[in-house]
Amino acid sequence: MSKILVIEDEAAIRRVLVKILSEENSGYTLEEAEDGLKGLEAIKGNDYDLVLCDIKMPKMDGVEVLEAARKIKPEIPFIMISGHGDLDTAVNTMRLGAFDYISKPPDLNRLLTTVRNALDRKSLVVENKHLKKKVSKNYEMIGESEEITIIKDMIEKVAPTDARVLITGSNGTGKELVAHWIHEKSARSKGPFIEVNCAAIPSELIESELFGHVKGAFTSAVKDRAGKFEAANKGTIFLDEIGDMSLSAQAKVLRALQESKISRVGTDKDIKVDVRVVAATNKDLKKEIEEGKFREDLYHRLAVILIKVPSLNDRRDDIPLLIEHFSKKIAAEQGIAIKKFSDKAVELLKTYDWTGNIRELRNVVERLIILGGKEVSEDDVKLFASK
Repeated sequence: MSKILVIEDEAAIRRVLVKILSEENSGYTLEEAEDGLKGLEAIKGNDYDLVLCDIKMPKMDGVEVLEAARKIKPEIPFIMISGHGDLDTAVNTMRLGAFDYISKPPDLNRLLTTVRNALDRKSLVVENKHLKKKVSKNYEMIGESEEITIIKDMIEKVAPTDARVLITGSNGTGKELVAHWIHEKSARSKGPFIEVNCAAIPSELIESELFGHVKGAFTSAVKDRAGKFEAANKGTIFLDEIGDMSLSAQAKVLRALQESKISRVGTDKDIKVDVRVVAATNKDLKKEIEEGKFREDLYHRLAVILIKVPSLNDRRDDIPLLIEHFSKKIAAEQGIAIKKFSDKAVELLKTYDWTGNIRELRNVVERLIILGGKEVSEDDVKLFASK
């Protein structure tokens, strides 16, 4: 059921709007305010799906109501009601964030179409917010150990800046989680987060993948194609396993960092990009530099902030929390009841050598949930999670 507020100082027009909308859809809940001040108070105290707001009103005009409402509840769509002389102002309100405007006296079809479109837009905004929350939950950082607390504190300090970050750590430790949280807590969070696994892309294709190409640049280049740097404009690009990147691609990445410009494969034309770079590796890049496999100048450009993600063996105190987290997540994914792990089962799992880190622990928890008893016991761990 959609809740709509009508702010209009002319009682006759207010009644007409309410009558039209109530006859159009019995599911609409309609409320009225006779001036801008009362309208704004209503917005502060209620959750509306849509506001219809007159422009010229005593005490507080519609533009002031719109600007104030955008600060406290930016997700509410506004349809402005304009008289003949308010048309320029009505157009200007759209620059301020209004969804649309309708003229007085209101045309029935135009009003109903605009209201339906605005409510559809509100539904999409709410849905996107829910999706974003789900995405954030997928990349939740679980743990209260000293090692994880230090990383969380670093993220809080680093994320609001545009400083480049190099994340190091073994496979399966959660380097990508750190990268996601840096992006989510940054001013770029509304922009794209583009992930590139440099180890998974053949060396002959990495430059095209990162920087794009023009038609005819190579045999299979049948049309122009934008690369990941362009896709990440105004957002963050995460270069995972950057230690596996070819030297020629490293040179182009260095130029992108130095000049904020890239050029597609097959052309010298420059393209400006505004991208924050976060990189990760499981390699010792200083050793790679000594062996001539990684550029030292690129390393220093990337490693403005260094974050080392500890192995699971170095944060065993977090294992009970991780088991609980994975149990809930796996149960939801499989559509089954959450299984409890006995204290002895958890203590035994804490003693294991987790060479595969968090990724391995998740697999073991899933195996125990599927194969173990109603409560996962120490015997279940010995039987199904033997190392």
